[in-house]
Amino acid sequence: MNGIADKNNLGQLYGEPSKRAVLKQLDHLDRHCQAFIEISPFLVIGTMGSDGLGDVSPRGDAPGFVKVKDEKTIYLPDRLGNNRTDTLLNILDNSGVGLLFLVPGMNETLRVNGNAKITIDENTLEGLSAQGKAPRSALEIRVEEAYLQCAKALIRSKLWEEDYKIERKSFPSLGKIISDQIGLGDDEKRAEKSIQEGYRTKLY
Repeated sequence: MNGIADKNNLGQLYGEPSKRAVLKQLDHLDRHCQAFIEISPFLVIGTMGSDGLGDVSPRGDAPGFVKVKDEKTIYLPDRLGNNRTDTLLNILDNSGVGLLFLVPGMNETLRVNGNAKITIDENTLEGLSAQGKAPRSALEIRVEEAYLQCAKALIRSKLWEEDYKIERKSFPSLGKIISDQIGLGDDEKRAEKSIQEGYRTKLY
């Protein structure tokens, strides 16, 4: 057998999780989870559309950009982006979401799973403003599962360690990559100029 297609076989391969690993999963955000969210400037959100394909998208802003309403509810603002709205489209098909919160310099992460809906309530959006601008929409996420993830993955990856940071010029710029991939009549310099202009003027 070269693959695993049965849950029993998977269980035989990995064995049972520890009691601690099972019991740490909460059905709400306790004070530690809430505090983690309040200091986190970055997360990734996973969704799935009607086609069954998963999608993961980064979200980031100043620490506390995700607002905790209560132990079962958080709000994630949708800042300016490329208008693909992949995450939002998926949520219209399938409300289930998975969030992974990170804090720079901290190797533990926070996992939050739940169900999301898109809100355009003006009072809610105003409370999620940044740089004097409210988002066009936000996700209201009802928390179903929350737990701290141990540090093994980030320890192995050495994500925050200085000597693991690459020299940025050692990898092509996004302008170069896009120019090579899709062209659209732009050379590398024009594409990069457009990208950098967007970074300066279209963050909020």
